[in-house]
Amino acid sequence: MKKAVSLLLAAAMTTGLAACGSTASESTAQTSSAAQSTAESSAAEAEGTVYRIGICQQQPHEALDQATQGFKDALVEAFGEECVTFDEQNAQGDSNTCSTIINGFVSSSYDLIMANGTSALQAAAAGTADIPILGTSITEYGVALGIDGFDGTVGGNVSGTSDLAPLNEQADMLEELFPADQYATVGMLYCSAEPNSAYQVEQVTNYLTEKGYTVEDYSFSDSNDLASVVQGAVGSADVIYIPTDNTAASNTEIINNICLPAGVPIIAGEQGICSGCGVATLSISYYDLGYATGQMAVQVLTGEADISTMPIEYAPNFTKMYNPTNCEELGITIPDGYVAIEE
Repeated sequence: MKKAVSLLLAAAMTTGLAACGSTASESTAQTSSAAQSTAESSAAEAEGTVYRIGICQQQPHEALDQATQGFKDALVEAFGEECVTFDEQNAQGDSNTCSTIINGFVSSSYDLIMANGTSALQAAAAGTADIPILGTSITEYGVALGIDGFDGTVGGNVSGTSDLAPLNEQADMLEELFPADQYATVGMLYCSAEPNSAYQVEQVTNYLTEKGYTVEDYSFSDSNDLASVVQGAVGSADVIYIPTDNTAASNTEIINNICLPAGVPIIAGEQGICSGCGVATLSISYYDLGYATGQMAVQVLTGEADISTMPIEYAPNFTKMYNPTNCEELGITIPDGYVAIEE
């Protein structure tokens, strides 16, 4: 494969790089180093390859935005700006719109689909069994796709990355900051329409119950009933837990405007929610997660990897973070080992 790349590069130096064409073709370049990424870019240009990628983002919020950007950056770094195009569309939180977007990608016979968010992944998996699909910002693929006994590999034309932080460690963090003898009742606030949110709540509830907390469920169906559900939560919960929930992440201002005046702290499943309404989180870098998804896309597009055998990848690092503004407002002292979220 290295010889093939070298020949292509030599031809490019002799005749000049050809303009990129309009359809994707196989490349044999590798992606493990900056030098190899340069070779991929040059080889793609020499072959006249343009990879056409459809990006369906479930809704706008900081974490998903970062994942999309990381994904795009990885592909541009590998192939060059002239040899990869993105049709980036946002469903604005509507699952039906996700399906419409995906159907458009399928009709256009794109080379690969990136599904950012659970509804986007579900729509993509339902929309095509042929075009490679990579998900990102997905908590648990088995839950999202209804796979019993999920073993870490989806199979077929689907793979991707997961944003799941260790749920037992999230429960440990809540206990560290808000011990059960002082904060006896934990309210679980999440969107019932998001199966991955329900999965996280179920797991964290089990961990907290074992630690002696009383756990109460406060689920909302969409943003329309969010405010009333939050009002109910602050009436009885001593502390609130919000998982990595896309609807909650898009409505942190509503949540914060109710919980902060009521003096009820929030532990969040990711940095974006914590920044908007929480006090602390065990978080990942969504940019890095999206970038890793982009690197997987490079392997799929070049034929280096078979998507049907690619296991789901997880964020390698997790960071304890806190919201300085909300902590100060609530009079909460954060112990050593936490990183402040920059405003």
